This record gives sequence, C-alpha cells and structure tokens, in this order.
Amino acid sequence: MDNLNNTWLTDNLIDFEYKKYILLAYLQKVERKFKSNELYPQLSDLILHYNNLNNLKNNKELMFEQFPKKLTGLDIQKLMLTYQEIIEDDELMHEINEIINFSMPQMEKTIKDGQEIYELVEQQIELDTVGLIPLYNKEGYILLSQDSKKELFVYRYSISFFRHHEEQFRSINTTYIATEVQSIANTFQAIKLGLVKKYKELPNPATYLINSKMSVPVDETLLPVAKRLLMRTVNFA
Repeated sequence: MDNLNNTWLTDNLIDFEYKKYILLAYLQKVERKFKSNELYPQLSDLILHYNNLNNLKNNKELMFEQFPKKLTGLDIQKLMLTYQEIIEDDELMHEINEIINFSMPQMEKTIKDGQEIYELVEQQIELDTVGLIPLYNKEGYILLSQDSKKELFVYRYSISFFRHHEEQFRSINTTYIATEVQSIANTFQAIKLGLVKKYKELPNPATYLINSKMSVPVDETLLPVAKRLLMRTVNFA
C-alpha cells in the first residue's frame, strides 16, 4: 500500500478487518521511509489523514465528503441517499467507529516517530546569511549543503501570502537552480555573485546558507525542514 486515499475509510468494503489491513500496510511503508530518514510527503499526508479521522469522529456530517466521487456521471441524489442510509445504520456506524478508534492511535504513534526524526534533523541544521540581507527578503536564494557531501544545492525561493476563512497564511515555494561544488575559488559569495549576474531581476537577493551536520535525503527531508526554518527566519514586517 503505497498511498492512502483521502476516502480510504469509505472506499470499497467498510469492514474492520479489511480497513485494518489497508491501514497497517500503509503505515508499514511510512515507517520504512522514516527509517531511511525520508519524512515527506509521508509525514504531512499522515497528519492530514489523522486530522480527517478526528474531524469525522467529532462531526458525522463530514462523512459525506469521504464518499468517493466521480468527476462525470455523479448522481448526487443517490450519494445523498447512500450517506443517509449509512448514518441511520447503527451496525455500519458502529463498524466505522471501530475503524476510526483503532486507526487514530496507530497513526498517532507513527506521526510521533516522524516528528522525533524531524526534531533531530532540525537540531542538526544551521542557518547563516551570505552577505547582507536586504529589507525585502520575501524572494531570494537558498544554498543547501551537508557536512558529508561536497555538493551544494541552489534553490530560488519566494514567499507568498493568502487568506482562507479570514485568516492569513504564508507559503514558501522553491525552484531548483543548480548544483555547485564549494572550493577556494567557488565560495558562497562567488556563487551568490554568479546568481546576481545570471538572474538580473534580483540585483540584491537575500541569500541564506543552510547546512546540515546530519546526512539525510535532500528532497524528502532536508529541503522541507530547511523551508520551515527559513519561514521562521524571514522578516514578515
């Protein structure tokens, strides 16, 4: 089981043993990824699934959204009737509650394992600036490195803001630029200067060096953790 659909709880057969098999197979794969220090997207997906179950547990009306829907040929009335039948079926609702009550502690344990790895990685990361940081630092570059590797990965980042339900949120997007090898001639400052010459739309870019003492997968772990660290560092005034 590579992935868990958002509608896994109501997909196909609603049976405790069947859903237990589906969930445990998925969690085993997630745990194997965690043992390889690969956190994402597994950790964020797992947290989403846990929150979905928690919401369902506290609000049965949300169960309607869990039903698998086809983009074409969807009979809303039939789906509503099916939903109503499930809500009124005490035996079926009992089965769903049993699945939820089993699944949440299992997910919570695996989430905790992932969070412990995240915290360990974060403790091994150091952030520094390359040159002076301008007042406008919502866009710029990240130089990502590890003590055990010669390569240095260059990303361009941009931070955006959006509103949802009257609340403001921030998001950070990164684009891979190049892989460099640091040397006496190719210093961090030299790499930054090369970026300025090549990408003239950012004549004075904010540039951050993020180094990990711990060797971890870049795309699955180091970059996501580095992005969160940068989000806490950038001036949002």
